[in-house]
Amino acid sequence: MSKLSKKRIEVNGVQMDVAADDNEMLVNVIRRQLGLTGTKLGCGKGQCGACNVIMDGKVVRSCITKWSKVPECAEILTVEGLGTPTALHAIQWAFIANAAVQCGFCTPGFIMAAKALLDENPSPTREEVREWFQKTRNVCRCTGYRHIVDAVMEAAEVLRGEKPMTDFAKKLNPDGTLWGSSYPRPSAAFKVTGLWDFGDDARDKLPEGALYAAIAQAEVSHANIKSIDTSEAEAMPGVFKVITAKDVKGNNRINGLTFPSNKGDGWDRPILCDEKIFQYGDAYAMVCADTEEHAREAAKAIKVDLEVLPAYLNAMDAKADDAIEIHPGTPNVYYEQGIIKGDETSEIMKKCAFEVDGDFYLQRQPHLTMETDVGYGYYDEDGVLCIHSKSIGIHIHHAMIVDGLGLEPEKLRLIQNNAGGTFGYKFSPTMESLIGVAVMATDRPVFLRYDMEQHITYTGKRSPFWMNMRYGADEKGQIKAMESEYYVDHGPYSEFGDLLTVRGVQFMGSPYGIENIRGKGYTVCTNHAWGSAFRGYGSPQAFLATEVLMDMLAEKMGMDPLDIREKNVNVCAETGGTFPSGQPFDAYPFPEMVRRIRPKYEEAKKKAKAESTDQVKRGVGISLGIYGCGLDGEDSSSAAVEMLPDGVRVYDAWEDHGQGADAGTRGTASKALEPLGLKPEQIKLYKNDTAKCPNSGPAGGSRSQVMTGNAIRVACEKLLHSLEKDDGTYRTYDEMVAEKLPLKYEGTWTATMCSACDPVTGQGEPFPVYMYGLFMTEVAVDVATGKTTVEGMTLIGDVGTINNKEVVDGQLYGGMAQGIGLALTEDFEDIDRQRTIASCGVPYIKDIPDALTLDYVETPREHGPFGAAGCGELPLTSPHASVINAIHDATGAWVTHLPATPAKVKAAMEELR
Repeated sequence: MSKLSKKRIEVNGVQMDVAADDNEMLVNVIRRQLGLTGTKLGCGKGQCGACNVIMDGKVVRSCITKWSKVPECAEILTVEGLGTPTALHAIQWAFIANAAVQCGFCTPGFIMAAKALLDENPSPTREEVREWFQKTRNVCRCTGYRHIVDAVMEAAEVLRGEKPMTDFAKKLNPDGTLWGSSYPRPSAAFKVTGLWDFGDDARDKLPEGALYAAIAQAEVSHANIKSIDTSEAEAMPGVFKVITAKDVKGNNRINGLTFPSNKGDGWDRPILCDEKIFQYGDAYAMVCADTEEHAREAAKAIKVDLEVLPAYLNAMDAKADDAIEIHPGTPNVYYEQGIIKGDETSEIMKKCAFEVDGDFYLQRQPHLTMETDVGYGYYDEDGVLCIHSKSIGIHIHHAMIVDGLGLEPEKLRLIQNNAGGTFGYKFSPTMESLIGVAVMATDRPVFLRYDMEQHITYTGKRSPFWMNMRYGADEKGQIKAMESEYYVDHGPYSEFGDLLTVRGVQFMGSPYGIENIRGKGYTVCTNHAWGSAFRGYGSPQAFLATEVLMDMLAEKMGMDPLDIREKNVNVCAETGGTFPSGQPFDAYPFPEMVRRIRPKYEEAKKKAKAESTDQVKRGVGISLGIYGCGLDGEDSSSAAVEMLPDGVRVYDAWEDHGQGADAGTRGTASKALEPLGLKPEQIKLYKNDTAKCPNSGPAGGSRSQVMTGNAIRVACEKLLHSLEKDDGTYRTYDEMVAEKLPLKYEGTWTATMCSACDPVTGQGEPFPVYMYGLFMTEVAVDVATGKTTVEGMTLIGDVGTINNKEVVDGQLYGGMAQGIGLALTEDFEDIDRQRTIASCGVPYIKDIPDALTLDYVETPREHGPFGAAGCGELPLTSPHASVINAIHDATGAWVTHLPATPAKVKAAMEELR
């Protein structure tokens, strides 16, 4: 019999008696027993701070605080006790006004930590705020931390009585317009008050009879399945059903949507493994039970008999001649992408005054979201299977899983939950098909949540690239030819592996308009974590080689790294250079960016030289980056707008995973419907439901502002046309109804000017719009240990006309921070060791400099809605390359296999000596 410990505590000022198991964690008492879901459960290890609450005046991480440690008469404050959307606390207002809220999952934990800080120290410095959040272990993966510190500093001013609360509202929307303003995202007030429900917050809001699922996962990386014994699990308490592949009604495979030239058929990922294990963490069975705890215990009791096979954990081993085929019948090297532009490079290289080559490796970067993967499913009133998840591609995921489940398309409905950041991993379906199988097998609503270890070991990662690149340049430093060869380690499943491999030839060398290029990329099947989309998708790999090799060329020639870039971008601008694909640039801001960075660069170089010592070396690095907005070729998107009595409602599937899709939709619609003079609150949103929203395509590749933004524009133009009277005024809602005119209009926009790249030559015009950026990084390297500290980073970006300034700023700051993590700490290579966010190298606030600086060149794009481009991918194109170049500038040593850990940096310095 379970024994409970009763305590009288005060929660948000209300006295209550609570009985709980002494070993229960406080976060579960707060969330499940008290129903206060504003406190979030993230890592479960005390490493992320999402669960922070204040107990007796002190910040506690409630996910590692047992009920036995909660004192009698404890006073506990959660985010719900701080303020409400109509009566915000100054800290909550400051987070909104300073764009310190993106996905919002970590926000309550930060706000509670900030409250405790300002209660203790009403006048902190910026560095004291940063030290505090380091101490309370608060992690934000979205913002780059800069805006969060801004928010705490401004909240402190208000709480000290130095400025009124009304200043927050004044700074957001001074002239009443949305487009081009800093108006807060529609979800902001709910996120700062803890009322924004994420997937896990719905668990106790499901109807009575809902089941909880847990998966049984492989603990080896490659094996044949001989048998699965579920008998012990089936007899355990609370178990409703144990599910294996035999219970799947469809073909039990996820459609990888591969290219025609792919040597595999794309049907290589099982929903539940039936014949083989392909990677560590693969699911081979699933338990549905009355509680999550019962389901997890039963999942541990499932026995699987395996014939362990050789595991190929990197592309070099998997492509070896003696490697067995991971998917029998399909070679491990299953896709090839060529690039042929201009004349044959071998002859041109012989004539070049300078030639330089390098080998590069960009690692298996983990996404490290604070919200784990979570979802649930049920049958709706029409007998349609409904699946709620963090999907950022509900329509494309529908196409990928419907056959595996064995459903007619109209019998499957996907809805996106309010989602914590995904940074691209949810471009791939992860648990959607598992939830579908469970609902179909049990005929009951089913909830599934991965804990952080499962989340890290099971979901996709950035695919590593092994790259060799060569430049040939004339005596003045102009690049005349480029050659490349690279291998993409895409893990065991082919979905989007060919698309990713294309990105290599699209972006390698792209800033410089190189006329003569030869190269080839190969997609390789391995047994490490499957490759999924990650912010920048292929460009961080491409630009590591492109931009570090540029500094190697500069060193060989005795030129300054900024000078050699200026030489090449100026020639490109003067001669009308093109992308490696042959597509003309839709803008070319690099000469202007170099001009703008020059004074700051010279000052930083002077400062680094003056402050370097024998113990700490300082340096400055530069890199350029580019990314395209769209899916290759004639990408398309749809949206709809409906006239309401008091405004309009926009319907789209522009999925939001923290980047601000709600603000993007509202801002674009506001601009398109400008003649109506609508207030922000009159533009209502209905988003992300395949049954209600047109197919907007996935929210990845920075495509949504361009593609879906144009679709919104087209739909709004149709509505305006129907509203317009002969005298130029507009009909009211009542007049539309009286005249029996349609109230709802759908708009579709297709990038008809684009064409996919040829698999042999790489030639094509893949994207309607591009983004451009220049990064400058300042570092300090400890000579004794090799530890590198980034002391400042500047990004000059061109993302076209800006829809919402604060939202775009937040995207760029956050991407810069992820670039620093990519350069120095983040990795998922050692499966046995790297199972927590800390061991995977997530950057805490002290790992990211407060000195993050943004500047913009705004070049309106011809094919962007009202001149806008996307922005999310840009900040992670090449910041890591500027860090590596800065390390070289400081020490003279090259680290070309990332991450540049202290051990690697120290070894490179010792090798140089």
